[in-house]
Amino acid sequence: MNIYITDGSPDGFFTAAFTACNDINCTVTSEQNFQIALNSQITEIKNDPVKSNRVRKKIAEYDPQALHDISILLLRGAGTKEMTALNYLRQIVKYKRPVRDMLAVPPIRIAMEERRKVTLEAHRFTGFLRFMESEGGIFYAPFSPDNDILELILPHFYRRFSNQPFVIHDVSRKKAALCNNGKSRIVPVDENAQVILHENEQCFQALWREYYQSVNIAQRPHEKQMKGYMPVRYWKFMPEKQQEKLFGHFRENDGLHPGK
Repeated sequence: MNIYITDGSPDGFFTAAFTACNDINCTVTSEQNFQIALNSQITEIKNDPVKSNRVRKKIAEYDPQALHDISILLLRGAGTKEMTALNYLRQIVKYKRPVRDMLAVPPIRIAMEERRKVTLEAHRFTGFLRFMESEGGIFYAPFSPDNDILELILPHFYRRFSNQPFVIHDVSRKKAALCNNGKSRIVPVDENAQVILHENEQCFQALWREYYQSVNIAQRPHEKQMKGYMPVRYWKFMPEKQQEKLFGHFRENDGLHPGK
């Protein structure tokens, strides 16, 4: 069996798909700790813009929206994301038309289910993300999503904070979106990098926790219902579910200060 190892980028995937689309028994993955079967032939894929563009162009001929579907599938936080996207791509090539409504076909149904998991999480975080004011006046929001949704949720917060510099920090993937004056960039962030909170922020968080506790009725526990509306994995960075927040500081050269 052929195993195609990509760098995890969309270009890497489409370069691999140029060959893998017709290689029925192959595996495409970006996982570094992929379990290799006996007699496997490993090929490390180097991004090739020509091959990548040829695949994109062909898919767009059959269904322009499919490129967006595949881009969402590649954001999935699962080691099988490339194969899910490849199997979906194969069905488009097979039928030469849009196939997303053909849910009786297993590869298509799986792809649409995986796509929904990504978009649903992105939608939830537009409401669950909690911002804190830093000492420099920047709004800072750490989160640790299951999927790589940082760029998906940015448009929502652009509209919400049109004149306010802010940072959204994907802690698990060690990267952050720095946004100011309508411009943004995604940068890697050291795992030890932290942020100094504004002196009023600790007070605001304490007041919010006090309010949260005051409206809670101890005699009528509703943890089960709460978990239904807001899964536990979202609680980590929510002040109302934490006793305290401890942050240090981002280094100045990380570009997290207004005007930089």
